[in-house]
Amino acid sequence: MPEISLQRLKDYQSETFRFEPARRLHSADEAVAFVNERGFTFFWPITGIRLPSLWGAVAGDRPVPNEHDDPGHVTWGWKDELLGQRRWYYAKVLRKRGTMISLEYAPHFYALSENYGSPEEDYLTLYEQGRLTQEARQVYEVLLQEGPMHTVALRKAARMSSRESDGRFTKAMTDLQADFKIMPVGVARAGAWNYAFIYEITARHHPELIELAQQIGENQARQQLSGLYFRSVGAATRNDLQRLFGWRPAQTERSLAALVKEGFLLNDIELENQRGEHYALPELV
Repeated sequence: MPEISLQRLKDYQSETFRFEPARRLHSADEAVAFVNERGFTFFWPITGIRLPSLWGAVAGDRPVPNEHDDPGHVTWGWKDELLGQRRWYYAKVLRKRGTMISLEYAPHFYALSENYGSPEEDYLTLYEQGRLTQEARQVYEVLLQEGPMHTVALRKAARMSSRESDGRFTKAMTDLQADFKIMPVGVARAGAWNYAFIYEITARHHPELIELAQQIGENQARQQLSGLYFRSVGAATRNDLQRLFGWRPAQTERSLAALVKEGFLLNDIELENQRGEHYALPELV
């Protein structure tokens, strides 16, 4: 069985993650180009999930510090500066964490969401089926009826401004973002910190997503996103892929089998001192 050394994989990811000083990002334009190159990245690195992050491509392979004056935190400014500019898609998506997605591949994600072409009706169907909470429905309806709104005003309009509703409101906002129903489009000077995201209905801010996503089959979308993932990480297990996207086992297996069949990936690969069958790009073996 072919084996890949950990150092070989580390060197590959150091290149694709932009960890080396000579490859790091120094501007918002370079950050957009990086996301376009990778297809999608995290904003910050997530423990237990290997994927490029904007932080890592600026600050290198080190933990995110608490100090606000760390040079790596320039990423905050870039993120806020680009909200609403349609340079990339940003919201809490993968693992319900901050995710940057190239506009080229946002339709592939949208094709896998529970949006079927009617933003004014789809959410009601999900609510009636018990797949959308009452709180998420309230938030969505406020934005649908009133337009873009910052979180302080949104909580009040959705009747969830009390401290007891903190958890339910946060969950509603996260769930709606993860399913491509709402997204942040700006920052307002509001609230105790004088800083609050402005949210809008995704399909209203990016109306092209509906038509573009309808041209992409679910299997095609998963295969494309799986390929981008492996282009970034080089090698991974079936469980790694499944955990990142939250797909069902059969969906994950189908995507991997298609990539192996076309020669994009090799299967039955051993990774030095690691358990489990790995899939890998041929150039790493």
